[in-house]
Amino acid sequence: MSRTVFCRKFKQELEGLDAPPFPGPKGQDIYENVSKKAWQEWMAHQTMLINEKRLNMMEPSSRAYLGEQMQKFLSGESYDEAEGYVPPEDDQNA
Repeated sequence: MSRTVFCRKFKQELEGLDAPPFPGPKGQDIYENVSKKAWQEWMAHQTMLINEKRLNMMEPSSRAYLGEQMQKFLSGESYDEAEGYVPPEDDQNA
């Protein structure tokens, strides 16, 4: 049986991550309080932010920005969207 956590983002019991996403207290907090579903959604959103905002992950300011956005996203607060992003349309109408 998979491990469940009370997800901070979705406010319900959901499947938890298999391991902390990175070492240290922040990784442990995510492991204990964020669902696998929320983490996967964050990873996709993070990729969009990096690409659309052309973030350079070698720059401390870009890493700090992503860390701040991650906290907001995973806590269910208002977070930045990628400007100009248009979600793909369903192919069911094609």
